[in-house]
Amino acid sequence: MDTPYRLHYAPDNASLIVRLALEETGVPYTTVLVDRRAQAQRAPAYRALNPNGLIPVLETPQGPLFETAAILLWLTETHAALAPQPGTDARGAFLKWLFFISNTLHAELRMLFYPQKYVGPDAAAQTALSISLRHSLMRHLSTLEHLAASQPGYFASQIITVLDLYIAVCLRWMALYPVATVGWLTLERLPQLHALTRRIEQRASSRAAIIAEGLGTTPFSAPSYPNPPEGSAI
Repeated sequence: MDTPYRLHYAPDNASLIVRLALEETGVPYTTVLVDRRAQAQRAPAYRALNPNGLIPVLETPQGPLFETAAILLWLTETHAALAPQPGTDARGAFLKWLFFISNTLHAELRMLFYPQKYVGPDAAAQTALSISLRHSLMRHLSTLEHLAASQPGYFASQIITVLDLYIAVCLRWMALYPVATVGWLTLERLPQLHALTRRIEQRASSRAAIIAEGLGTTPFSAPSYPNPPEGSAI
């Protein structure tokens, strides 16, 4: 590769979180569009990079990486940026919240977006799951809102970490998807997290993502659908 990294992405997918982190570190990278309309993530060439057929993949000099949290963690350690470093007092707290966001918040969002993958084609079962998940997600957001207000050293402070980037993107998705249930999340009810979204979208990393993925002028605090929309999480 001519640059250290190649990011395989689709607009408004989890690759957006990795793009923001790459922009924050300032390391050169190139991108490859994975056109989800054409199911390019299931093609043999892509599965050679990620056998699970999920986005993103980050190609590195050490080989391809997948799983969003793993990529973020690797970047923070490789570039000693965007996180408390190994051996510091804040490292354990950082790790537990990173994996809470990845394994709980993000995982439940995926279930909300694709209920048919978890409960099958029955519409009533899908509706019941979606209602349950929205309640659960609001509890998680209340936890993060309280954390931001009471212990701002973890995230939502003046020092940006990958936690901030990850949460801002998750909040964006919750405001836009699924399209049929838009409006269930009102960011104004979460003043600490809403303020975080405004800070993130004012950063150079967000401006680069806006241009690259057509995210609009307020992609996190008052988001709109990406243009072009290839692969958006509808």
